[in-house]
Amino acid sequence: MTAPEGRGIAESWGSPRTESGGSTSAFRILHVSTGNVCRSPITERLTRHALSDRLGDGLTGGLIVESAGTWGHEGAPMEANAEIVLADFGADATGFVGRELLDEHVIRADLVLTATRDHRAQVISMGHSAGLRTFTLKEFTRLVRAIDPATLPDPRDEGVVERARALVRAAAALRGWLLAPSPDADEVYDPYGAPITFFRSIGDEINQALDPVVTALTGVPARR
Repeated sequence: MTAPEGRGIAESWGSPRTESGGSTSAFRILHVSTGNVCRSPITERLTRHALSDRLGDGLTGGLIVESAGTWGHEGAPMEANAEIVLADFGADATGFVGRELLDEHVIRADLVLTATRDHRAQVISMGHSAGLRTFTLKEFTRLVRAIDPATLPDPRDEGVVERARALVRAAAALRGWLLAPSPDADEVYDPYGAPITFFRSIGDEINQALDPVVTALTGVPARR
């Protein structure tokens, strides 16, 4: 299926490596919130920044990171306060364009991480066998923390993509056994329209949730 022009999966950052025979090997991470101007842009760009920190500038090992919104502001820039938050972390906000979540995005994603449980339910309701690869960000973090890294493929031998696929399978298997301590534990609340102090608190929350996820995906801890 080909994505509609201007609204499909962008390849401008983290394009999959082309291997012998012309086939591609990639793992697509899709971050989802409501408007795609606050939470999911922050999460997308912090993920990219963390991957660059671990794998080297411009390298992703085949990991592609994007975002969209269930009520996405198509073509809109991210909120100015979101840009400030990204600058605080040294992450790049340039070139971002908001998108409405489409079937194509879900179909092509290997892992969907949402801001809230409602977003997760909306993604799963779209079909495309998304249930086993769609989590809230904080839910996925909780599950990843419970997975023994030694049970995952070594990225030096089998590559980051195979490790990422195995991580999602392991997390899905644990989901029914490792429940959230409270209904709010898996939520990242919307800072839209809030002052910069609240945006920064949400940015810290997202960054803390992402750290173990990116470490598990790459097998490389953050540089402190």
